Amino acid sequence: MNRRMIFYILGIVLLIEAALMVIPVAAGLIYHEKSVVWFLAAMAISLVCGALLRLLKPKDTVFYLKEGCIATAMSWLCMSLIGALPFTLSGQIPSYVDALFETVSGFTTTGASILADVEALDHCMLLWRSFTHWIGGMGILVFLLAIISMSGGSNMNLMRAESPGPSVGKLVPKVRHTASILYRIYIALTVLMFIILVIFRMPVFDALCTAFGTAGTGGFGIKADSMASYSPALQWIITVFMILFGVNFNFYYFLLFKKWRQALKMEEVRWYFIIILFAVTMITGNILRLGGGAVKSIRDAAFQVASIITTTGFATVDFDLWPNFSRTLLVVIMFIGACAGSTGGGIKVSRFIAVIKAVGSELYFYVHPKSVRQTRLEGKTLDSDTMRSISSYFILFLLVFVASVCLVSLDNYDLSTNFTAVAATLNNIGPGLNLVGPTQNFALFSDFSKFVLMFDMLAGRLELYPMILLFYPAVWKNTLTNRRRGE
Repeated sequence: MNRRMIFYILGIVLLIEAALMVIPVAAGLIYHEKSVVWFLAAMAISLVCGALLRLLKPKDTVFYLKEGCIATAMSWLCMSLIGALPFTLSGQIPSYVDALFETVSGFTTTGASILADVEALDHCMLLWRSFTHWIGGMGILVFLLAIISMSGGSNMNLMRAESPGPSVGKLVPKVRHTASILYRIYIALTVLMFIILVIFRMPVFDALCTAFGTAGTGGFGIKADSMASYSPALQWIITVFMILFGVNFNFYYFLLFKKWRQALKMEEVRWYFIIILFAVTMITGNILRLGGGAVKSIRDAAFQVASIITTTGFATVDFDLWPNFSRTLLVVIMFIGACAGSTGGGIKVSRFIAVIKAVGSELYFYVHPKSVRQTRLEGKTLDSDTMRSISSYFILFLLVFVASVCLVSLDNYDLSTNFTAVAATLNNIGPGLNLVGPTQNFALFSDFSKFVLMFDMLAGRLELYPMILLFYPAVWKNTLTNRRRGE
């Protein structure tokens, strides 16, 4: 294992995090908040740690998928550990475990919170919470790839380890240029949303935090009622942009460069919109009897479906009070999630399409045993390696989910709370049902359960394997063996 390269990457990541903290520092200075000093302290710690790690300059800059996964997992852990410091040092979240939970939830774009009174936080703290969503949405290592160059296939291994979805492809021959294109699209959509929100009279600070939270599909609100107090027009704008950020960014690339045929071939995007339309229609019909009129029912259903399927987690209503059918449908789309290659979480639409098509092919084979039928997605044949990877992901997801529910249940809360708490964190959604519903928070869990849920948030954001590898003995055994040999 190329340990020096891993440490070198960690050093760069911490230096980038220190630079990104300039944003909340600026907010603190504008609002004359004393807590800004704690961001300066965290910046200093991040700078020192980053500089020391960068001293371990690697002799060989090439590394493989294993190192890419380890570097990615450790980068997200280090970012969270440093990013939590301002909350605790300022005393606004006294418990470091709670501050770490909030920060992990931010970077992984989960949006699950332990705060009972979010409006009590200073502006710089609120902006940092929302900004962590934006950082984590596209990924800090994708940003790193956009600004530096690595030799060999190392950069692709980093992108594969961090990018959500069953596969990662290059839009252009150079991975660095691919990362740059993705970030330009990401920034452009964020700026566009911010401008539109301000035009429709959302306060500038609120618009900035909302744009960060929506772009990263994170869901940290800066008001106690999340998005409920904003006008219907603003709620519709947020709904549209949540859906847009849940689309595979390759689709935007094809549209941008007028590659209409490739854009139209993206079967996942079509099914993503079909699922949203179906869920909105079903839930609207189900909640009409609650009163409020057809227009409000459509708006509430569209907002919550968009929020849940894109794993953003904003809320305009307490959907925990909706009929069982609507709540069940929301739980189903929790697991489906957004498109691969988007900022959204969940298992991803493409994986479900692939599995359903594979089942269809298997049924066809039972009826026509001598036939040969290939499973295709977006015009490409799904080979055995891809299907094996997807099947393994589903099995691992189920194992992690069941284990997490069992561990969290030690706190002795009801099954609905435990089940949806794990579903909401492993799928990077935020709110669940019952005691972790949209009007509640995760403060009720013990520190042990919070660590389990933090692991779920990181594992869900990093597609399971990078986090699992940290606990895989063979990885560290190889490292120790190589160290004894002097490699």
